Amino acid sequence: MARSRIVFSLSLVAAIALVALVVGVVGGRATSSAGQATGAGSGGAASGKKIDVIIKASDSSFWQTMIAGAKQAGGDFGIKVSTFGPTSETNIDEQVQLVENAISRGADGLVIAPNSASALNSAIDRARKAGLRVITVDSRVTTASEGFIGTDNLKAGMQAGKRMCELLKARNRTSGGVMIESSVAGIQSLIDRDAGFKQGLALNCPQVKAVLQRYNNNDINTAASQVNDALTANPDLAGVFADNNTSGVGAARAIQDNKAAGTVPVVAFDSDPQENAALAAGTIDALVVQNPYFFGYQGVLAAGMATVGRIPPRDIDPGAVVADQHNMTEPDVKQLLNPPTMKAE
Repeated sequence: MARSRIVFSLSLVAAIALVALVVGVVGGRATSSAGQATGAGSGGAASGKKIDVIIKASDSSFWQTMIAGAKQAGGDFGIKVSTFGPTSETNIDEQVQLVENAISRGADGLVIAPNSASALNSAIDRARKAGLRVITVDSRVTTASEGFIGTDNLKAGMQAGKRMCELLKARNRTSGGVMIESSVAGIQSLIDRDAGFKQGLALNCPQVKAVLQRYNNNDINTAASQVNDALTANPDLAGVFADNNTSGVGAARAIQDNKAAGTVPVVAFDSDPQENAALAAGTIDALVVQNPYFFGYQGVLAAGMATVGRIPPRDIDPGAVVADQHNMTEPDVKQLLNPPTMKAE
């Protein structure tokens, strides 16, 4: 199998320019340890600015990686970064309260991975009216912000659909039905991801259809039960697409319990220790890996720019890479699979 390479969006050129500009704006000195990332950089117009970072859920290593990136940026460029998150991706009300808290705390900027495309709109509007500069990451909202940083999920989903087709062809299957195991209904990034997966299948294996979709509310046990039920009820199920790390871990458990590794391929999104272990064991065949560390780091830089009147790029996509057993130990892929993590405060 050809080596998968990390291909970044052309908009990453804007991100590189952003880093160069922020260095001039905040004048912070780089540090080598994420543990020092508490605003220790010196000098510059944005040094000392307060940026609140709100993740989607505190129980996921994916979002803990975003926190690590945000904290590192704070330390590198002298920005005071505080990090928060609800206990679950389904807890939208708690995210709204965290935005309100940022306003009350007098934050200068906000980096948020919203759990809804619209339910955060009023809170974000209030924050911007209060003078906060808002950068959204991972999932878009339908109100205004100063910029967005995140994977093009439609494109990344198409990568997943293409890989599923390759895995099925390797098993001499060119028709049949696959399951989409999803996390939470109504999340735009997941909607785009699932739509892209279907497009990738249609382009490469037109006789393979997504015939079943379930939502697990970001619960591993529920995901495992749903995939197990699907395998039992559909003995000819061709494959499973799991559209986030919780769904991927649950799918891998069901595959293991049904001894279906090698017969029912699983393509999942993101990475965490359990998904990585499943990839090594073969209960997950491929992971479409994002770069949440970049989300956090670049989000803080963009917010820092906006707080001092500079204009950050409107849209930055760091791209995604497909990891499998053949390339998971290569340095660039291994780094994405095993990024640093930090917990919310």
